[in-house]
Amino acid sequence: MPNQRIEREKRVVSRMIELYCHKRLGMTEISQEYRQLMEYAHRRLDGCKFGAKKPACKRCPIHCYKPEMRQKIRDIMRWAGPRMLIYDPVAAIRHLLNK
Repeated sequence: MPNQRIEREKRVVSRMIELYCHKRLGMTEISQEYRQLMEYAHRRLDGCKFGAKKPACKRCPIHCYKPEMRQKIRDIMRWAGPRMLIYDPVAAIRHLLNK
């Protein structure tokens, strides 16, 4: 049975990457580079040893992202995070409450 928290985190990170690509970069479709980043983030979430008790990634004692991928996702989250309140307010509020 999949972990609901992990699945929710996957949806949020996917939505943030989509927003970043469409609104920030003006892409009509997500490029291969950002698809790979999304898949990488999903694999990292699937392998999270904390499971349902997973802390926010920036507060996690184990940084499982490669440094280059960590910087990319950090940049995306920094830009997309505040905009999630406009484009997906339910997911944004739920994400904030789970921090």
